[in-house]
Amino acid sequence: MVKMVNLTIDGMAVSVPRNTSILNAARSVGINVPSLCYLKDLNEIAACRVCVVEIEGIQKLVAACNNHVWDGMVVYTNSPRVREARRTNVELILSQHNCDCPYCVRSGNCELQRLANDLGLSHLNYHKELPANRWDNTFPLIRDASKCIKCMRCIQVCDKVQSLNIWDLTNTGSRTTVDVSRGRTIREADCALCGQCITHCPVGALRERDDTQRAFAALNDKEKITVVQIAPAVRAAWGESLGLPRDKATVNRLVAALRRMGFRYVFDTDFSADLTIMEEGSEFLQRLQNRDDYAWPMFTSCCPGWVRFLKSQYPDMVPNLSTAKSPQQMFGAVTKSYFAEILGVDPHKIFSVSVMPCLAKKQEAAIEVMNDACGDPDVDLVLTTREVDRMIRAEHIDVHALEEEAFDSPLGVGTGAGVIFGATGGVMEAALRSAYYLVTGENPKPDAFKDVRGLEGWKEATFEIQGTPIRVAVASGLGNTRRLMEAIRAGKVQYDFVEIMACPGGCAGGGGQPIHEAQELAGVRGEVLYGLDAVNNLRFSHENPSVQRLYSDYLMRPLSHRAHDLLHTDHNAWEMPLRPRVK
Repeated sequence: MVKMVNLTIDGMAVSVPRNTSILNAARSVGINVPSLCYLKDLNEIAACRVCVVEIEGIQKLVAACNNHVWDGMVVYTNSPRVREARRTNVELILSQHNCDCPYCVRSGNCELQRLANDLGLSHLNYHKELPANRWDNTFPLIRDASKCIKCMRCIQVCDKVQSLNIWDLTNTGSRTTVDVSRGRTIREADCALCGQCITHCPVGALRERDDTQRAFAALNDKEKITVVQIAPAVRAAWGESLGLPRDKATVNRLVAALRRMGFRYVFDTDFSADLTIMEEGSEFLQRLQNRDDYAWPMFTSCCPGWVRFLKSQYPDMVPNLSTAKSPQQMFGAVTKSYFAEILGVDPHKIFSVSVMPCLAKKQEAAIEVMNDACGDPDVDLVLTTREVDRMIRAEHIDVHALEEEAFDSPLGVGTGAGVIFGATGGVMEAALRSAYYLVTGENPKPDAFKDVRGLEGWKEATFEIQGTPIRVAVASGLGNTRRLMEAIRAGKVQYDFVEIMACPGGCAGGGGQPIHEAQELAGVRGEVLYGLDAVNNLRFSHENPSVQRLYSDYLMRPLSHRAHDLLHTDHNAWEMPLRPRVK
């Protein structure tokens, strides 16, 4: 039986389990003790000193985040001493913080800004001294040292959740700050570009490279034919920062918003997710039939953050990757070949944009070998969900007043199998649905492979297809991925097919999604995607009529010579910084 502790907080009687922090005890009864650095079970180090409280009988103020309650404790969370100390601590933080809020991407969604306003700070009593900011602003991940508040959230997320140790503290005393670890530049580091450091930063010290002005320039160029694709996970999140409830924030309203901006054609990445299943599923079956010719297990290749992780941490296992491009890159290649022929236009005039929940997609689009359609990049520009939301606001589009509009054809048709690509386990489930059909000639029940669903960091299952057991594993989050990879390497587990997504919860929890303080919404967004799958008239990738037409009119069949040229890639054609594996 759990022992309960009884205490008083701001005059309220509170009863909580033993070992509860003062912070969580207060929040359990609706008393919101502010904090900047705290992340439950991850960062409980009292670095910011904003959560200080007064305890009766204790002379010094104590941090609420890392001190536990005891029987009879009497706590004051907003006494005159506490208010004064909190104001002073926040002012000291502001004295080393770039407060140019109007052009910060986190303006209006910044914990420090909100806290300063709540405390009524109208001026600063301390001399302001900002650290110099030296950064490669062409890299997809941008860090602004002048905005860092040294909360260490980025360090803890990268170390404890993603296991990459990209960030570390540097310098001492008042010059202490966060920078890339071991004296490296960000391009020299083995960053997966998952973006989890961004979504856990309380301020604007970390952000994605802003490509919105390039997008506006393309939209205003009359010589360009602008084509945009919308990734599966984006539809579950794009309305959050715009104040749209989930039932109103449909993908078809986003289609209308993008058309209002001026995009010529608006398509669905679900289409190329289905195409990916046809290629990747066929590749998996081909490997099964020629097992001795391949390394096992076969890894999915849809997530560029995972591909970067594998290439830097386990480069000897790169041959296990499917050669299939990601849905984003397949879409770009098809747009500048097949769709250009349908339009009867020079493919060099097409400007291909994708809206993704991900930073790593920006890097993926820039890989030099991702240019198989016409020599130009398959995808010209990648926008995160946050960036497209900023563009909607910049264009003064009232999303509440928009009517739903359909995707354009023929690349706007997607199945439920394509939708669930945005959730962890979704790629595996979609692949198994079509693999079953390709082997047996019959569709399985749509939910036959639902055992791979869920937010567990590492899931495994065995399914039988025509008497052949298929051992599969699904992992999301790179810390979970490392544990899985080490188990495979040690021979402790054996699988045939493995799906990996770099971000916890999959693309739904991607580093380019809207940021909400102290909320992890991958699960909620994933449920939206599974709900869309359940009501879709088409739930199997092989039944997508537009994909069928693409094969009959252009590609002939999965894994054909033309399909290989356009839809597959050589993962050894580009390099990642290497380092010894952390065990």
